[in-house]
Amino acid sequence: MAVFQHTVEEPLNREPSSTKLVENYVTEKIGYDRNHGPIPVIDGESHRVTIDGAVRSTLSLSVADLQALPQHTVVCALQCAGNRRHTMRTKLHEVQGVDWFDAAVMNCEWTGPRLRDVLLKAGVSLDEKKWKDAHAAFACYTAPTENSSWYGGSIPLDRAMRDDADVILAVQMNGETLSPNHGYPVRVIVPGIAGARSVKWVERVTVQMTESENYYQKYDYKVLPPDIDSKEAAEEVWDKVPALMGMPVNSAIGVPTKGSRVERDRDGHVLVKGYALPGCDSGPITKVEVSGDDGKTWQQATILDQDKFSTEPSKFKWAWCLWEAHVRMQPSTGKKLLSRATDQGGNQQQETCEWNLRGVAYNGYGETDEIEVV
Repeated sequence: MAVFQHTVEEPLNREPSSTKLVENYVTEKIGYDRNHGPIPVIDGESHRVTIDGAVRSTLSLSVADLQALPQHTVVCALQCAGNRRHTMRTKLHEVQGVDWFDAAVMNCEWTGPRLRDVLLKAGVSLDEKKWKDAHAAFACYTAPTENSSWYGGSIPLDRAMRDDADVILAVQMNGETLSPNHGYPVRVIVPGIAGARSVKWVERVTVQMTESENYYQKYDYKVLPPDIDSKEAAEEVWDKVPALMGMPVNSAIGVPTKGSRVERDRDGHVLVKGYALPGCDSGPITKVEVSGDDGKTWQQATILDQDKFSTEPSKFKWAWCLWEAHVRMQPSTGKKLLSRATDQGGNQQQETCEWNLRGVAYNGYGETDEIEVV
């Protein structure tokens, strides 16, 4: 049972600088935090995860029970649906939501049993033909949120049951016990899918024929049509728009930063560094390009640790890549750099994307501007 105390009184929402973020392939202590309510203090010894709904046997699993199952480690980028929202807000039109810049993402090693194995242990009672219409719904009742007394989300059951989708009930992050702000003692990890579905402090997994009824599944984290430009207009279409699942191919520039002064090397080049994310199931990233002339010409960046992506693509299909390029530029002020990524599925980042009221899933070119080159 959870202890009803909290580490903060208000939701903790923060991101590191993009420069710090791209320094390490595995994100350690600087990962972003996204919360809709206080962070609970939970007794991991007594915490249980209930598996119920359309299953043959309802299970009540302790952390030790989860650890006793075959453990699976997945390297994946976990990304807030609103990552890069600031760019949509400033380049396209005002949006509603936390003003995330480019660092509401982290790339980590997550370890725990596959959700598929847990559901097989419980025995899914639905015919396999119904899996594509059913859902695995996740819930945390311990931490109340700004808009509801609980937090939850769901994914299609056929994804939860896919061996190659790597959905896990994580008990470790980067080889260590989860920290409270990242979901201790158990959280769901759904690679390739918006981070809102990777429910923290998970207490219940329910197999059901409907999606989660939680506010953040039904009335948030959706790409609304571009003609929906107000909260009032959104009320008319929430039920008609599907919940955001897969995140699109993306990239961002971490070095140099906006408004910075950069020195060229002896050959007249400027060092540019950043990250790139594959689209949903289409990883890994296969190419990143950078432009110093507003997209007129592009040069291919070097993907760092390229060997592991090419020799073990299935292992790193959910992961980001870090990249760098040396771009020839003339001394000047007010310069701009752009980046664009391509993944193994052939998805290529475009100059911009369609505006939506909630400012989610923005994946226009990575950009940094107002640079002084000396």
